[in-house]
Formats: sequence, C-alpha cells, structure tokens
Amino acid sequence: MAIAENLRGPAVGRPSAADARRYWLQAKRSQLTPYLFIAPNMALFSVFVFFPLLYAFYISLREWSLIDTPRYIGLENYARLASDTLFWQSLSNTAVYSIATVPMSLAIGLVLALALNRDLYGRTILRSVFFLPVVISNVATAVIAAWLFNDNYGVINALLQQVGIGPVAWLSSPRWALFSLVVTSLWVRIGFCMVVYLAALQSISPTYYDAAQMDGASRWQQFRFVTWPLLRPATFLLLILGVIHSFQVFDLIYVMTGGGPGFSTTMIVQYIYQAAFVGSEMGYASAMGMVLFVMILIFTLLQWRVNRRVEDVA
Repeated sequence: MAIAENLRGPAVGRPSAADARRYWLQAKRSQLTPYLFIAPNMALFSVFVFFPLLYAFYISLREWSLIDTPRYIGLENYARLASDTLFWQSLSNTAVYSIATVPMSLAIGLVLALALNRDLYGRTILRSVFFLPVVISNVATAVIAAWLFNDNYGVINALLQQVGIGPVAWLSSPRWALFSLVVTSLWVRIGFCMVVYLAALQSISPTYYDAAQMDGASRWQQFRFVTWPLLRPATFLLLILGVIHSFQVFDLIYVMTGGGPGFSTTMIVQYIYQAAFVGSEMGYASAMGMVLFVMILIFTLLQWRVNRRVEDVA
C-alpha cells in the first residue's frame, strides 16, 4: 500500500475554501477597478445629463408655467408640434443653417490644414490667426460681427460704398440676415476644423507618401488614395460635432439678429427658449427639446453606422 502511494508521487491537493474565496475576491476586485475609475465621470453625467434628460421628458408630459403645479396632459405637447407652423419653420431654418455651415466649414478647414501643414514662412502666426475666433466667446464674436454687418455704420457697408456699391441690409433683411449668420459661423468654425485636420495630417506616416511616389502617384492621387481615407475618422468627428453645434446654436443668433427679421433666423433652440421663458410653456418647450435630442441621436447613430460600413469596405 505504501509502495503504491510512493509510486504515484505527491498528490496535488485542491485549494482550500479560504484560498478559493481569496481568489474570487481578487477576481471581483479586478473587475470592479475600471468602474471605480469611471465612477466620478458617471456621477457628473448622472447629475448634469441623465437626470435633466429624464426630468425634461417628465415635464414634456405636463402643462407647467413655472409658477403653478405641473398638470399631467400625456402626449398633448407632442401632438401640438405637428400643427405648429413656427416649430417647423424654426426646424427648417436650422436645417438650412446646418447645410450651409457644416460642409463649408469642413472644406475650408481642410484646405487651410493642407496649406498650413507645409513648411511655410509664418505658418505658426497664421494658425493662431485662424484659430483665434475659437477661443473667443461666441457672445464677443457676435458683437464684433454685428458691428461689421451693421446696416447703418457697419465696416462692410462702408467698404462697399467706397467701391460704389450701395449699403446692404445685412441684418434687417430676411434675404441677407441668414447669410450674415452663416459667414460669421464659418469664421468661428473653420479654425477648429483646421486644428483637428492638422492633428490628423501630422499623424499620417510619411512612408505612405514615399510608397505612393515610388508607384508614380500624383499629388491628387496621393490625396485621394492616401490622405483622404486616413482623414475619415477626423471628418466623421467634425461632421457630428458640426451638426450638433448647428442644431444647438443660440448665443450667436440671439445677439446678432434676435431671430429676426420676422422669424427668418429663429433656430430651434431659440424657439425652445422663447416657449419656455417668454411664453412660460415649460412642458411644450421640454417636448421640443426631447424631439431635438432624438433627432440628433438618430443622426449620430446613422452617421456612425455609415462610417463603420465605409471602414469595413476599405
């Protein structure tokens, strides 16, 4: 019997219950560690994003003027949106504003990034000049733009009169007011787009261009088949941020035109502001805010899906 046990060698013992419990606790701690790191951010998001979002949905189902008790009315605020012509006009103004500003800001920012990514004299100063409007508050930018585009004593009209062109009603004409806002928005946004594209360009390895030159690729072919595909993540980011910014624009328009003349430059966020704090219709304003949130969310998800498909094909 003893000889048989000696031939089998020492038995491999199973871990004790205490060891098993210790291993289980260590595994749980390693799983909980990432959640401990993101807990502060999640707390901030919960207080300033998730809770206000849920509370806005709660208010959107009620009629509330800030001074009385909220009264539950169900989906009446959402049904009212379907017949509100001002809501649809503000949504149309926002769509036109987004279509006019987002593609142009991306295109001009990319051109500037390509130009200032080269070894040019004074490129640091030029980068600072184009990026300066980004760091200035939108209110200050709007005040400057309102002074430049002023119908009576604006600098732009003064320059036009010097060359024999009559003054233009930049801010008091429905035809030109939105154009003035688009130009001002481009002035603000192209610097941000330029910096993001510059960072993306400088992260591209020069070996790609060396290989393309060895294959006889022209400058245009290098941009089309090397630069542009590698800039898609940056373009996707700028597109999403640009659309979100366009749908949330408020201070620039509030200072320059106040939504006028008439209702020609009133965007969706300004209409929400007017419904909430001018018309004292918090429930209706919350319903519009929820619709705006869903629209931006759907657009972001669609763009994310399209971008994933493009990357998979590439």
